[in-house]
Amino acid sequence: MADDKEEIYRQNILDHYRSPRNFKKLKKIDARAEVSNPSCGDRFDVELAIGQDGRIKDIGFSGSGCAISMAAASMLSEQVVGRKAQEVRALDRKFVLDLLGIDPGPSRLRCALLGLETVHKALEKK
Repeated sequence: MADDKEEIYRQNILDHYRSPRNFKKLKKIDARAEVSNPSCGDRFDVELAIGQDGRIKDIGFSGSGCAISMAAASMLSEQVVGRKAQEVRALDRKFVLDLLGIDPGPSRLRCALLGLETVHKALEKK
């Protein structure tokens, strides 16, 4: 049973890697940041559109990365739209790892968290 569950998560990761959600540039940008992981070469540029109510109206990200980093950034992008910026600032590593559904291991942990790090950096500038 555990193998079936892990396989479902792996398939979801591959789906997000092959067809990342919100992989786009925004026309109106309220916050932006770029972060890279020099140890593996992954890099993301995140753009946010934030409404008057403090909620994230739209997110776009671009860049390149391994399957884990792209999938985690894609899954995260689906989760932040509609949330208040302060709520997104509070999202942590457990949140992202729960989205992935698998333990990426110590060598891929930074990859898994790169999207979240980039979103947090963009919100710091806002």
